[in-house]
Amino acid sequence: MSITTLSSREFNQDTSRAKKAAAEGPVFITDRGRPAHVLLSIEAYQRLTSRRTNLADALAMPDLADIEEDFPPSRSLSRAADFS
Repeated sequence: MSITTLSSREFNQDTSRAKKAAAEGPVFITDRGRPAHVLLSIEAYQRLTSRRTNLADALAMPDLADIEEDFPPSRSLSRAADFS
């Protein structure tokens, strides 16, 4: 998956380039250098909105290794579990 970044001016001048790039991955459109919009193919949009992803599906996602997440340590389990 490739990520493309276009300025608003570039997007307005060459929408066909943006549509072709969206077929390969998200296209970030910037206003004054700051991300303002994202262009996605309809397939990518439908994948994002079609259903909730369970943990097993999320772990099976391609490019999972590219996702960086920093989970804070949990202090909520202060006592041992009671299995009686």
